[in-house]
Amino acid sequence: MKFLKYIFPLLFVFLLQSACSNDKENSTITSNHKKKQVFHYNQPNNITSLDPAFSKSQNNIWACDHLYNRLVELDDDLNIIPSIAEKWSISDDGLIYTFTLRNDVYFHDNICFPNEKGRVVVADDVVYSFNRILDETVASPGSWIFKNRIAQSRPFEAIDDRTFVMRLSKPFRPMLGILTMHYCSIVPKEALKKYGKSFRSNPVGTGAFQFKKWIENQTLFLTKNANYFEKNGTDQLPYLDGIRISFIGDKKTAFLELMNGKLDLISGLESSYTNELLTSEGNLREKHQEKLQFIKSPYLNTEYLGINMKSKDKNNPLLKKEVRQALNYGFDRNLMLKTLRNNVGKAANSGFTPKGLPSFDATTVKGYNYNPDKARQLLADAGYPNGDGLPEIELMTNKDYLDLSTFIARQWEDIGIKAKVDVIESGTLRNMMTKGQAPFFRGSWIADYPDAESYFTVFYSKNPAPPNYTQFKNKEFDDLYETALGENDDIKRYDLYQKMDQILVEEAPVVFLFYDETAICAGKNISGLSKNALNLLSLKNVRKK
Repeated sequence: MKFLKYIFPLLFVFLLQSACSNDKENSTITSNHKKKQVFHYNQPNNITSLDPAFSKSQNNIWACDHLYNRLVELDDDLNIIPSIAEKWSISDDGLIYTFTLRNDVYFHDNICFPNEKGRVVVADDVVYSFNRILDETVASPGSWIFKNRIAQSRPFEAIDDRTFVMRLSKPFRPMLGILTMHYCSIVPKEALKKYGKSFRSNPVGTGAFQFKKWIENQTLFLTKNANYFEKNGTDQLPYLDGIRISFIGDKKTAFLELMNGKLDLISGLESSYTNELLTSEGNLREKHQEKLQFIKSPYLNTEYLGINMKSKDKNNPLLKKEVRQALNYGFDRNLMLKTLRNNVGKAANSGFTPKGLPSFDATTVKGYNYNPDKARQLLADAGYPNGDGLPEIELMTNKDYLDLSTFIARQWEDIGIKAKVDVIESGTLRNMMTKGQAPFFRGSWIADYPDAESYFTVFYSKNPAPPNYTQFKNKEFDDLYETALGENDDIKRYDLYQKMDQILVEEAPVVFLFYDETAICAGKNISGLSKNALNLLSLKNVRKK
């Protein structure tokens, strides 16, 4: 008993100390966990490569944007701003671009470098990265950005460690914008020598985040780059400690994960939850406003229906301009957007180039609005009064655009146009468009860089399909296009662009549908998200509460 009298107090003290120790340890873990800001977003489509030479699709581009930098980049207003290059100049003849590099940009720490420490970026790295895009053994889908544009002799040259020069074969004003594309990300030759083709899953760049782990088709983990060169005022960027990317293919499931707080962001809309999330006017429903934020902004994507202007069927009514114009007047774009897209997007009433580009001018370029009487008159002018004698028109689309295509076809019936909607698998349809086997098809065009030239190249007659899927040919348009390429004065170039757009309205090689908008839904605890018309996701300024 005497023994127990002493042992119980000692045991109690031991247990109390042990509990306090565990509480302290748990408190430390919790405290450390709270300090970690990991941003978790979903990509419904899988990433195929983390090599920027293959940054063709949005899913690859978003990931590469976290990992790499270019000489120059875009701000949210699509202005070209310094990045790895702190300044640049263009010769008066528009042929020589000279860039001065920063001296404080380092590649990520990696075993490909001596002592596993990333080294400073120099001009030779730019030469290597650009030549790599053109290397046929690499087979980058971005090789077109330089082909037939750069000089044959010394197109890329490192004058010294901080001076890089690019020479063109002829003036091309959009070239600086092209250099903002992710194909032009700067990579170290040491990493390519070390990893070879497996560089796709062992990326080494200069970006705000660096690679940690990739479980393909499941999750990608990135961590903060503590040596990143950019700052926000005196704040070192990035604010986040890491990024986790999921690949949930079902958009409704991803939406539920967002609602449950397991995701911080989803991009794009899906019919299964759009009405639950948004009002018919495109605003976030009141019941979600305490928990979520919805970000909508112009997106450089034009949705259209394309017409093969070189159809082998000479009796094809779409070869008559009046019929093509009637198709454009014969449906209500605003009602279509309100009914089927909750007003995410703007009616394409001003030509092919979308709202968001600096050259866009709805007052100068007069497009189509809903005018069924005008459409009926045009059909009569074409020899089809009230649609009499007009053969049924077949519209090819994929399943994602069946609802829009059906809506349009039903409205055309009211003016006497009978249209059959054919659903074709996306890859098959694209192949048919390329071979000129699709007389009438649903298409879209997303800008590669923020200049309207990226849209007009779709109709330049010397271009094959792609991009000229309609096989449009117009001498006046071609002459304006070629003049615009060499025009360095923005005001004069925009005037040429607007004249080209008006030609497209008049000739109507396409049925103009709508200018798209980005649709990003994020948690209310997220700040610093940017809005931009290229639908990029930059997270270096983002904070998570």
